[in-house]
Amino acid sequence: MEFSHTQSLPLADIPLLSLGDFRQRILDRVADGWRVVALFGLPGKGGVGLIALTGRDHDGKLAVFRTGPVTAYPSLTPECPQCHLFERELFEQWEIRPEGHPWLKPVRFAPSFPHPDGPRPKPGITDFFKVQGEEVHEVAVGPVHAGIIEPGHFRFQCAGENVLHLEISLGYQHRGVERLLVGGPDIRTPHLVETVAGDTTIGHALAHAAVVESLAGRDAAPRGRWIARLALELERLANHTGDLGALSGDVGFLPTMSYCGRIRGDFLNMTALFCGNRFGRGIVRPGGAAVDLDEEARVELAKRLEAGRRAAFGACELLFASSTVLARFEGTGRLTATTAQELGLVGPPARACGLSRDARRTFPLPGTDPKDIPLSLHDFGDVYARALVRRLELETSLDFLDKALADPPTGPIGRPMPDGLPPDRLAVGIVEGWRGEVHHVAVTGPDGRFAAYKIIDPSFHNWFGLAVALRGQQISDFPLCNKSFNLSYCGHDL
Repeated sequence: MEFSHTQSLPLADIPLLSLGDFRQRILDRVADGWRVVALFGLPGKGGVGLIALTGRDHDGKLAVFRTGPVTAYPSLTPECPQCHLFERELFEQWEIRPEGHPWLKPVRFAPSFPHPDGPRPKPGITDFFKVQGEEVHEVAVGPVHAGIIEPGHFRFQCAGENVLHLEISLGYQHRGVERLLVGGPDIRTPHLVETVAGDTTIGHALAHAAVVESLAGRDAAPRGRWIARLALELERLANHTGDLGALSGDVGFLPTMSYCGRIRGDFLNMTALFCGNRFGRGIVRPGGAAVDLDEEARVELAKRLEAGRRAAFGACELLFASSTVLARFEGTGRLTATTAQELGLVGPPARACGLSRDARRTFPLPGTDPKDIPLSLHDFGDVYARALVRRLELETSLDFLDKALADPPTGPIGRPMPDGLPPDRLAVGIVEGWRGEVHHVAVTGPDGRFAAYKIIDPSFHNWFGLAVALRGQQISDFPLCNKSFNLSYCGHDL
């Protein structure tokens, strides 16, 4: 069933398909150029059914399919690789077995939802893929890393210095956020969604706001949405600047690394102009925003952005004019467009492979112009392309902010949401965060409360892309490739 990302659907209008039809509909859509946006379990009478969402980039269409209660089904992964992590998650959370899945391992090492008091698996204690042969050796990294970094385990199978296979095991940051959101929305809900991934506070808060607004049938106040979009692009600027500095540090190019560390702080401080918090806590709420930007702060923000533009462009010019930097970036960790398509990559890694995926254009928020921020693309698919896409997006975000600050809408910053949401409905919130598409999917029960709440951070789609990008590379290229993706551990682990 096709629908728009801005509308909610009554569950009764979504046909219940047989397992065979459900599976075939997904495969047919993917073969026609659609991609899997979400695949999750929905508890109901008699057990847990499946819901799948697919999306099409060229016209922003979504399609939803669902089945009745199931305990097992033929795995989609052998024919549709982008389903592999969704299916592992389904098995871990709901004990629904995708029969024939090639590598059915834990995702977050947590007890299943039907048996929450069962034994808790120990993170990282699992089977790992092994390569046999002379001169083959294994390198294990993490979960504890040097410096200030979240925990994650990386296991390399190498022949000499060449990486044959990288396996990534996460789950150390699992907090059960999705389960805490079930039964909402309530007073805790906005604060929980802001902590899904701290560096994507605005992206996740805005996706949640879009879900609630869609369910309530109420658009956000124009000024409130204007404030949220300013904060979203500031979040993008801070993180892209930080990434370019980190990439510079990984190849020993200290000028840009040093400059970007300071410039990132400047962009974070601009966000603090709104609410006093550098990561944007408390700015975005369903219906608009919780804080306003007065005239004095607006003028100050425009002034700081101009200084930030000059500093960021200068740091980027140094980086991209260095022949030694380009020699390390070009050809390292390359992915083809075909591979990116098959894996369902999103965000800068997808756009660096030439895939036109940007939710600001494909799935624009209500009341926004899908063409107000140009698409930044490259087609090399390597570290250079991923860095260049970030540089281009710095420019487009700064241009957008300049125009938006010059023409602020008037009126209230928020619209009240109803005390209760409509029962038995499904809605989707899609926002282009700085890492890529942030998806929030909510299904209400008969009481108008969340019966299921699914969050898909862009890292969930992209971690396996990093693993594939390392194949055939030198193991010493890993830090550089890792930074060029810069994925979230906690956003994946939820």
